[in-house]
This record gives sequence, structure tokens and C-alpha cells, in this order.
Amino acid sequence: MGSADNGDIQSVLLSEAQIASRLDEMAAQIDADYAGKDLLLVGVLKGAVMVMADLSRRIQHSEAAMDWMAVSSYGSGTKSSGVVRILKDLDADLTGRNVLIVEDIIDSGLTLSWLISNLRSRGPASVEVAALLRKPTAAKVEVDVRYIGFDIPNEFVVGFGLDYAEKFRTLPFVGTLAPHVYSS
Repeated sequence: MGSADNGDIQSVLLSEAQIASRLDEMAAQIDADYAGKDLLLVGVLKGAVMVMADLSRRIQHSEAAMDWMAVSSYGSGTKSSGVVRILKDLDADLTGRNVLIVEDIIDSGLTLSWLISNLRSRGPASVEVAALLRKPTAAKVEVDVRYIGFDIPNEFVVGFGLDYAEKFRTLPFVGTLAPHVYSS
């Protein structure tokens, strides 16, 4: 279950090496942009765990802090509903801080758009977004994303934190699922 050998993965969209290389570039840009500034990385659970871990380890910013939010916007299917509930809020006070939301994937943009507004209302110095993946053709709202790893087609993808029914998150690459997995 979850291995690429058993036919559940149809294709590898982004290899482990491609992801690592792009995260290096993103971290270097973040370091340059936030040099000498307070930085708070806000990971969005659960999907962003892998991206947050790998990106934060590459960031040289020694005083970068980390916090987590969990929001729910998905029904049981694979499409976002746009209805957002906070399941776990931040511990940190955002007043005057530079906040960088770390996301695994931007799909419709509805949840992220809501999240940006919510965090901006808390008095931070800035709120920006870093996302490993974006599906430009799935966008329902325009979201300004400062750091993007890869633009990908509007397909359902798994791996590197992304799941299907809580499976496949731990794959070290991003791949597409074989149709039999979600049609059964």
C-alpha cells in the first residue's frame, strides 16, 4: 500500500530530486527576502508537513519560528467546498510579524484566500505564501503567491504530504493515482 510498485501510482509527476532542487531555490529566495527580519512560518496541517519540514531545514534564517494551523475545507471528495473551519489555531501572536504561510498545494485557492484574510486581520507586518504546488487551471479565486515550487495540471496528485483517504502522504515524490484506486 502506497508503494509505487503495486500499480497504485500511475505516473511520477515530480521526482524526489526535482522537489529537493526547487526547495533549495525557494529557500535561498526566502532567505534573501527576509534577511534581518523576523519570520514566522505557518504550516497548514496536514498536507504541508513534508514541505514545511524540508523547506524550513533549507532556510538559513536562524531565527525563523514555526507554528501550525489546521483548517477544514474539504468534504469527503476531492473537490474543495470553500467552507472553512479552524480546527487548530496558531499559538503565536502575529502582531508586527512577517508571516509566511507554507502550503503543499493550491487548488481552488478558496481556503488559502480565506486564510490570508484571517491572518491579515491579526495585525502582522506582512503575510506571504510559499507553496510547493499550484494548479493554475483549478483556481476559483486569484491568490497572490510569492513562492511557487511547480505549476501542475489539474489532476489529483499524491505524495510528499498529499493524501488520498489518508494514504500515500509519505511517498518522497509527487505522483498521480491510477484510476482504479479512487474508482473502487
